[in-house]
Amino acid sequence: MRALVQRVKWARVRVGEELVGEIGPGLLTLLGVSKKDTRPEADWIIRKISKLRIFEDETGKMNRSLLDVGGGHLIVSQFTLYGDCQKGNRPSFIEAASSELACELYDYSVALSAQLGLSTASGRFQADMKVELLNDGPVTLWLESPQAMKGGSLEY
Repeated sequence: MRALVQRVKWARVRVGEELVGEIGPGLLTLLGVSKKDTRPEADWIIRKISKLRIFEDETGKMNRSLLDVGGGHLIVSQFTLYGDCQKGNRPSFIEAASSELACELYDYSVALSAQLGLSTASGRFQADMKVELLNDGPVTLWLESPQAMKGGSLEY
């Protein structure tokens, strides 16, 4: 599983004219699912995101997590995170999960984020979405579950 995580002042996602997800200060996660992913990878990545110490404390150091600051978490499915651009100029998506698996793990990830106590919003799976955000910092991180990194430990 892969995630591109951005610390934001606000973020929102629309499908057509409909606003389907919106947060104030917090994290925007673009989430990609591979064909090898399972619930343990989703657990690992969502729990890791919730505990990332990337918000400033009273001294200005990045020592606080999303859980610590009570920020919002907007999760948007993004199969193109598994686009392989090594050969040619057209990305290959053969490592991306099937739509059935990706939808299951995306929905599971959104539900887990909310179960962890985060104010969670989401996009709409397989929709043509327009994502708007105000990046804060900017702080942008790339995460891969240990499965994506060839069998690493699922500790966080």
